[in-house]
Amino acid sequence: MKPHRISTFKVSRDPQFVQKLIDVVGLYLNPPDKALVFCMDEKSQIQALDRTQPGLPLKPGRCGTHDYKRHGTTTLFAALNTLDGKVIGDCMLQHRHQVFIRFLKHIDQETPREFELHLIMDNYATRKHASVKRWLRRNSRFHLHFTPTSSSWLNLVERWFRDLTQQRLRRGSFHHVTELIRAISDYIDNNNQNPRVLVWSASVEQILTKIAKCKEALDALH
Repeated sequence: MKPHRISTFKVSRDPQFVQKLIDVVGLYLNPPDKALVFCMDEKSQIQALDRTQPGLPLKPGRCGTHDYKRHGTTTLFAALNTLDGKVIGDCMLQHRHQVFIRFLKHIDQETPREFELHLIMDNYATRKHASVKRWLRRNSRFHLHFTPTSSSWLNLVERWFRDLTQQRLRRGSFHHVTELIRAISDYIDNNNQNPRVLVWSASVEQILTKIAKCKEALDALH
């Protein structure tokens, strides 16, 4: 078996895939007036790894160590503004519905009150908790839009998470969780000083065409 040579992606089996796809792509390509669109997700279990042997600076004949010590974890809640590329982020110790509501309140405080807020996110259970639904009914400017099952590629914040991992977390050395959280906060602050706007360009028709070709290829293999 050579899984690293597979060039296809997992096809969603969500019965509402097309409806959710149209909804999310529509927000990207034709956002509502007087509204802000955010791509939101959690990057859970980010480990504070401390290298047992310093590997920096690298130089000829000296390589970095693969050995490390674990000093705890944190979960990053992040909401990417599709209009200007800025990120609202907060690190939490837990990943529960109470924490999700706390982050929604954070977004509420950080955004102008005259705008409606459309949040694109996955179908994690915390989003549909009864307490979350009650909070959303009291805060009607929030509108949740769910990506189809097994379709995290549809959420632009995942691309930003990749940048965070590659540019700040990977090969980093953190002596404790507080240092890790400080590094993440500094990265968000630097990002917001000179944000990069991630632009979605694929239409629904283009996506469905590629998925159809992928299904044909999978059927041929079986």
